[in-house]
Amino acid sequence: MQNQGYIFAKEGHSWVYGSWIAFMVTLPFGKWWLTAPLALFSLFAMWFFRNPEREIPSAKDIYVSPADGRVLSIDDRFEESRYLHQTMKRLCIFMSPLDVHVNRVPRSGRVVEVIYHPGKFFSANKPKASLDNEQNAVIVKDEKGRVYMFVQIAGFIARRIICYARAGKDIEIGQRVGLIKFGSRLDVFLPLEAEISVSPGQKVKAGETVIGRLI
Repeated sequence: MQNQGYIFAKEGHSWVYGSWIAFMVTLPFGKWWLTAPLALFSLFAMWFFRNPEREIPSAKDIYVSPADGRVLSIDDRFEESRYLHQTMKRLCIFMSPLDVHVNRVPRSGRVVEVIYHPGKFFSANKPKASLDNEQNAVIVKDEKGRVYMFVQIAGFIARRIICYARAGKDIEIGQRVGLIKFGSRLDVFLPLEAEISVSPGQKVKAGETVIGRLI
């Protein structure tokens, strides 16, 4: 997968280094009204596109969070009718502009399908965002044939979804799998036999926080 070993997500290099170069070029002119905004924007870009390493749990039969953020809601039985057409457990995670926006794989398996669905750009923390907003669904089957799915959802500010997953390819738990720019949401759909390990309002970290266990 991409972005391995980069301090900043590769998709943010032009923002980070471009703004930094612009700041350095204008600095000798002493125009604070020009250099100050460039410096602030450069710092924001570095913060937003940061790409930290994570300690991936080694336990078996777990699902880790695919995103940094806050758990918005949990549904013990959710009728997923757009992609899977079956009853699943659903977790919704909201990523603010201050969270790390690199997404990670919840559980190892083979990508069955990647489905892009165009849509609108309502605020990602609103319930209707799951249905109406632009989104990208990744359906995965693990080594025991159990299917789960995670859906990258664009928000009011976020207008670009990036996904590295490809149908037919194997992915590993905690692996970097994509990015959503500038505030967004990620919904995770787990099998009914999975036991949810987090609660609404809880902060989670991509690749580290265990959000579910198979029982």
